[in-house]
Amino acid sequence: MYRVLLVEDDSQIREVIGDYFKRRDKITLDLAGDGNIGLSKILNESYDLILLDIMMPGLDGFELCRIIRKKSDIPVVFLTGKVREEDILYGYELGADDYIVKPFSIAVLYSKLLALLERTAPEKPVRKIISSGQIVIDPLKFEVRVAGEVIDLPPKEYAILKYMMEHPGVAVTRKILLAVAWGGDDFITERVIDNRVKNLRKKLRKEGARIKTLIGVGYRFD
Repeated sequence: MYRVLLVEDDSQIREVIGDYFKRRDKITLDLAGDGNIGLSKILNESYDLILLDIMMPGLDGFELCRIIRKKSDIPVVFLTGKVREEDILYGYELGADDYIVKPFSIAVLYSKLLALLERTAPEKPVRKIISSGQIVIDPLKFEVRVAGEVIDLPPKEYAILKYMMEHPGVAVTRKILLAVAWGGDDFITERVIDNRVKNLRKKLRKEGARIKTLIGVGYRFD
């Protein structure tokens, strides 16, 4: 479900659009009766698209669009009776994505917004499984399996294993592991890193032998 905010001071338009959208299953509509209420919702809620009237009490649509563009690239569509070319061009200069001129078909409005939402929606994360031998990492689930059994790894050991499996056969220095798992914290000693790797090997059972120690350097995952 996409979430859209309609900022419109005409209560009848809000009601008609709201009733139509309630009967559809792909867009949830939130309503604001003026620019000030709209701004409060935008600052405190998360939306996929903002639908703005231009002429409103308090903040008008142009000013609200200007504020939105300072903080976000969320799609903004003007719903307006202002059809002068200079007004339309000004709206686009502020960063509006489209204009819908009153009077309009609510069915067309819904279809137009849905098309824009589907075109601009961020891509869903791709499930990239990392596997080697009997070890399988599912990053989306933050899950590690060994021989089909889920093993419990603390975040830092998980980060170490994931990095080494993403770089098989490559020498990984302790400095790199420090950056990967601790963000480069200077207070973490090599002994702490070595203990984490030792614990990781135990939890991986036979597969733990694949983490090779490189004396004076660090580790390598074979």
